[in-house]
Amino acid sequence: MTYDLYIGDRTFSSWSLRGWLMMEKFNIPHRTHLVGLYSGTMADDLAPLAPARLVPAMRTPEGTVVGESMAMAETLAEAFPDRGMWPTDAGARATARWICAEMASGFSALRGECPMQLQHINVGFPASDAVRADLARIETLWTHAAAFKSDGPWLFGAHSLADTFYAPVCARIIGYDLPVSDAARAYCATTINDRAFKAWRAEGQKITYDPFPYDMGVPTADWPT
Repeated sequence: MTYDLYIGDRTFSSWSLRGWLMMEKFNIPHRTHLVGLYSGTMADDLAPLAPARLVPAMRTPEGTVVGESMAMAETLAEAFPDRGMWPTDAGARATARWICAEMASGFSALRGECPMQLQHINVGFPASDAVRADLARIETLWTHAAAFKSDGPWLFGAHSLADTFYAPVCARIIGYDLPVSDAARAYCATTINDRAFKAWRAEGQKITYDPFPYDMGVPTADWPT
């Protein structure tokens, strides 16, 4: 009962990180297939999953192709109801779905101006007003989630799909040293220091890029270890 997961470059593909974490963190058997986002082979690599055209995408053990991260998340949660992928409390579960859906459709300034990269920290990156507005909204949602929080360091206490959806946000906050509260920064540190996240980043560091795709024109510092 193994899923086939198609992902892009680990250092840059934020949506692929979400897809991989939802399988890795909840112990769902999977085979990973790398799609060439930067090598020009993406269309050919995804041809076996037509009509899916973006990463991540998956094929279930039964052969069903599923694209889009929210659809993948709900499909896996249905298939593995014992894995705790959504919070058990009904109010927390509804809230988790809400903030994941807003993540999937929103925060265009943060995405566009701060593309995910796990190589280094951009020191002195000038966050625009639009990026700051996105960050303020994200902190509002995280604070709202905390009202439903049980014991544990994650958004709802125990790790859930909400944390997989916001992992790339945490990576952007760290990677661009963006202005957030101490509480938000602590949550980001929990995310990037998690075993699964570190394994994902380490695998991505095996590939070098020349030139590096996202030169932001500011000094850089080492990624936190």
